[in-house]
Amino acid sequence: MDVLTLAASALLGTSPVVTADSGAMAADVPAAEAPEAAPLPAEPEGGGSTEDSHSLEIYGFAQFDGIQDFDRVNPDWEAALRPSRIPTTKGQYGSDGQSILSVKQSRLGVKAGGFLAGRPYEVKVEFDFFGVGGDAGKTTPRLRHAYGRWGPILAGQTNSLFMDGDLFPNVVEYWGPPGMVFVRNPQVRFTHQSNGWTMAGALEVPSNDIDPGSIRLIDPELATNLRPNEELPDLTLMVRYDAPWGHVQLSGLARKIGFDTLGTPDNEPSGSKFGWGLNLGGSFKWSLATFRLGAVYGDGIASYMNDGGMDLAPNAALFPAPPIFPPPPSPPLNEILSAEAVPLLGITAYVDLQWTPELSTAIGYSFTEVNNTNFQDPTAFHKGEYASTNLLWAPDPRILTGAELQWGQRTDNDGNKGTDLRAQFTFKVSFSSKDIWGR
Repeated sequence: MDVLTLAASALLGTSPVVTADSGAMAADVPAAEAPEAAPLPAEPEGGGSTEDSHSLEIYGFAQFDGIQDFDRVNPDWEAALRPSRIPTTKGQYGSDGQSILSVKQSRLGVKAGGFLAGRPYEVKVEFDFFGVGGDAGKTTPRLRHAYGRWGPILAGQTNSLFMDGDLFPNVVEYWGPPGMVFVRNPQVRFTHQSNGWTMAGALEVPSNDIDPGSIRLIDPELATNLRPNEELPDLTLMVRYDAPWGHVQLSGLARKIGFDTLGTPDNEPSGSKFGWGLNLGGSFKWSLATFRLGAVYGDGIASYMNDGGMDLAPNAALFPAPPIFPPPPSPPLNEILSAEAVPLLGITAYVDLQWTPELSTAIGYSFTEVNNTNFQDPTAFHKGEYASTNLLWAPDPRILTGAELQWGQRTDNDGNKGTDLRAQFTFKVSFSSKDIWGR
């Protein structure tokens, strides 16, 4: 998107056209994410549009992160702490101790709002510079949000409805707690709000993470050619209650997790499993503290999690060996192995403490744990743990700086563990076009 063209269009009073690429990366998490769907303005009396009811804002921030890692993680992800990227083999990525300087969290966005045909609308397009997927490790633009809302209808890419963005604590580390749902998906959503209650349903893009496990040892070609088969969109539902003391939210997920094989007759072996999940959480204000507590559980939900796990993995049936010699031939591979939607549990417990209007602290712990199948590799991810605390200073709403201590640990399927300890200094300055032209 050409932001300069958009700004020029606004200043000249013409109608800008906003375009953006679609597609989301699973578990690509921002720092201190604000809810993407704030309540729209109330409809004007009489159902018509009001004069001067449109607004346009260009906003963002420049953020510098200085990180001293006392251990070592996958270098493509060294600017964030992801437990799944911590090695469990000493020296896998080199010697311990790395100094990392990054501006990847810097952000740029455009949003517009007002009334169209008597209903409130909102449009938002936003990028940061934290490369993921094929751009992992690079400082490159990455789409976060690209959606439009009109009345109760939302379409585009934004936070999944299965996610509760208000569980994200006031931390400056980029990736955040692994035990919470956090993914942005292209979707179409319908929302109803009344008297503090919000109910919504959405169809979201499917994204399956398949672990071939120890099939690699039996048939490497088969393991290489296994692919996700995403025939149906995922269904997400949410009910939420907001009050002055905080909020409570329950979200649900139902999905078909499919797979097939490239280069074989009829793409066999193939199949699918039913995936489901429930996510319950809330924020609770008490004095200077805001508690953020959440728990999520389900089968085949790892691609919705902030970090760690897999949706589908092989499970081996155990056949008793008859006491004869020579032993009979083994059953065919398709009778021994079956696909299983992997169970997963995630927990997040943080508290934000607002000591003064300028000084704050966030402290807490989070983990993701999967119930591995009996045919996954010994090195497969089993559990990721994360803890942090900080002291942040905001002398002005547009300025934030402070220091944060972070710890993470990965446990493999065979019990091997790796840990990472790091300290981070952050300096962030925000801006908004509202500071210039007021709307």
